[in-house]
Amino acid sequence: MRSRRVSSSDRLDMKLLALIFGFGLEHFATQLLHLRELRWFDAYFDIGLQRGKQLNVALTYVVVAVLLALPLLPVLAIHVSMGEADIRWDIAYILFALLVVFICLGPRDLGNEVDEYCAALDSGDKERTSEVSFELAESRRRGVSEVDVIEEAIFVQAPNRIFGVVFWFIVLGPIGAWLFRVSDMLRRRTAFEAARDEAIGERMLPAVELVHALLLWVPVRLAALGYALSGSFDDALNNWRSQAALQGESLQRRNDVLAAGVGKAAMTGFLAQPANSSLAARNAMRLVTRTLFIWMIVIALMTIFGWAV
Repeated sequence: MRSRRVSSSDRLDMKLLALIFGFGLEHFATQLLHLRELRWFDAYFDIGLQRGKQLNVALTYVVVAVLLALPLLPVLAIHVSMGEADIRWDIAYILFALLVVFICLGPRDLGNEVDEYCAALDSGDKERTSEVSFELAESRRRGVSEVDVIEEAIFVQAPNRIFGVVFWFIVLGPIGAWLFRVSDMLRRRTAFEAARDEAIGERMLPAVELVHALLLWVPVRLAALGYALSGSFDDALNNWRSQAALQGESLQRRNDVLAAGVGKAAMTGFLAQPANSSLAARNAMRLVTRTLFIWMIVIALMTIFGWAV
């Protein structure tokens, strides 16, 4: 006898379970985290970037759409087949969603990377400290204190590695989380190639960054709201209001400045910025963890009251 079709509220229950187990797996399976870097996509991205740099601006967006769409097909096929099946896919869906969430969170665990930075800094390993700081900030920044660099990098990376994945997973399920993850991988690879190929930087990088920034727009603002609720709300809100002057900047830049600025402002008071960047990194990560906890509570409430998206 066939069971009833899975309702949207049931599916939300399973999403919550997949998120909880996904974060748990990420915490305990650190030896598997290198599998999430998915380096085999680099060659695929490079083909598209080389083709796209020869096209006009309008067609570069077509190339970006194709580069994002093709990796989605296997996940989309599984997702649709489960949704159309007239049976309850509780276990199958949770396992499938758990695998997708685990792969999409990252590419490296942000908390572990912050711990690695702090350990290297405390032990005086300047070379490793510089390497991890570069991985977090994705660039070398001169004329900015190390405390500012590491704090801002943590608050910017949290939406890219965590909150964006969670948001799109709740909205669209595994296909949403995977879409966001692929867009972030494409953004990182394009930025890397743009540093070596000026044509890619001129043609493809703006299109890739805009697409990723559009996917990140809502998660960044919800993350910023979480930072405010987790720390000094008034200071965070004042910083948010002060960013109206950035309207002329690119969307990617506005997203990053909002996340970094509101996060740092929220640390005012009981998480006040210390002179030691090791303490600053730990405090920033503590604020991110609190924000994630708030997100999970909200998702749990959505589940309890049947507020399915």
